[in-house]
Amino acid sequence: MTSMYEKRVFSSRLLSCLIAISMFFLILSCSLLFRVGDNSLVPRSIYNLIVVDRGSIEPESDSGSNPVKAAGSCDPNQAVLKVFMYDLPPEFHFGLLGWTGSANQLWPNVGNFSEIPSYPGGLNLQHSVEYWLTLDLLSSLIPNVRRSCTAVLVHNSTQADVVFVPFFSSLSYNRHSKIEGTEGKSTNDILQERLVEYLNGQDEWKRFGGKDHVIMAHHPNSMLIARWRLGSAMFVLADFGRYSDEIANIDKDVIAPYRHVVRTVDANNSPSFEERPTLVYFQGAIYRKDGGVIRQELYYLLKDEKDVHFTFGSAGGGGIRKASTGMAASKFCLNIAGDTPSSNRLFDAIVSHCVPVIISDEIELPYEDLLDYSKFSIFVPASDACKNGYLINLLRGVKREKWTEMWENLKQIAPHFEYQYPTRPGDAVDMIWKMVSRKIDPLHYRAHRKNRYNMSQQFLNSR
Repeated sequence: MTSMYEKRVFSSRLLSCLIAISMFFLILSCSLLFRVGDNSLVPRSIYNLIVVDRGSIEPESDSGSNPVKAAGSCDPNQAVLKVFMYDLPPEFHFGLLGWTGSANQLWPNVGNFSEIPSYPGGLNLQHSVEYWLTLDLLSSLIPNVRRSCTAVLVHNSTQADVVFVPFFSSLSYNRHSKIEGTEGKSTNDILQERLVEYLNGQDEWKRFGGKDHVIMAHHPNSMLIARWRLGSAMFVLADFGRYSDEIANIDKDVIAPYRHVVRTVDANNSPSFEERPTLVYFQGAIYRKDGGVIRQELYYLLKDEKDVHFTFGSAGGGGIRKASTGMAASKFCLNIAGDTPSSNRLFDAIVSHCVPVIISDEIELPYEDLLDYSKFSIFVPASDACKNGYLINLLRGVKREKWTEMWENLKQIAPHFEYQYPTRPGDAVDMIWKMVSRKIDPLHYRAHRKNRYNMSQQFLNSR
């Protein structure tokens, strides 16, 4: 009898052991799967939302009525910015991602994650602001998506503060700027020409000459044809490096951050001063043209210094993974002007909590009217940086306490540079809409003041 009981106990314990081992391998497999997801074409933010935050999307009510309003969703009437968006054909936006809807369907169902087309990975992601802004506007029409409510979509353009042009211009340049076969023009050029013709024919454009329109041209080579004919609009740009002042300037346009490509370091587990053995980190293209020649000069000044990592690198061959590891193990990360004043490297450094050292005299920075970059970055004039010994002595002279203060500030502001869907208060999309709002207020004032007599006469004639 005792033997039978001992066998049952043994069998029970063996079964429990097998279940525990199975669960361990299941959890390990899932962890590895989603680590692979970092390098997939599915945006990490959508992976995180599906895996970690399913509670963000409220289920439909059991009664079969309309979906319940998500907890924390806002009243559209309280939104900072009301946006009218043109119903451009999919070939201008999600069609460039290979998305095809049903007959007469212009937009994917953004309330269902499985129906949202993913943006291409790698360096394509750095200019994906067009994708995130458009998704955010579309989600404002979905009652059960919990999101920041800074901007909402309206169907009547007369009720809108701005008019949004949903052309994925950076993706169009990256994927379709080459002439294929016997065609005389690239798809990118054809789309730009069609966009100009379309906008010039719209009443909304004619109303203020396009000044209340928001056009995304984040890649420095995007909209090369159209920018000259649409320069009255508000551009969302990476910088002003390849624009003349009359086409783009800080008075009317918005500087948006690149979408970082390295992994975000968890603020609660960010390596401290002692845990970052590398003093200075730079990995990227070294030989550049125009203002980027300074990279070559700095390379020869720093390459033989101890505790300095200054090497050539690219996104391919595991370059992004290496940069993620290298930046998280470094105290200072160099952001040096390249072909244009800005680069994605600054935003990779921010989310790595690696204190940025900005060597780019002409750079314009996102949200600089709200953020004091000197609290978490070091600015060095290019002329000083190129002096023998200047930069390395400057950085070696930064005390642990001062570095830690900047590191703590980086952890606080890093969420402002995260693109995600649905958007959250204070993230990159939310901050961009707020910048648009601040640009549009004086624009409306000037436009209304200029048209005061014309508008008054039109009002009187309509009575």
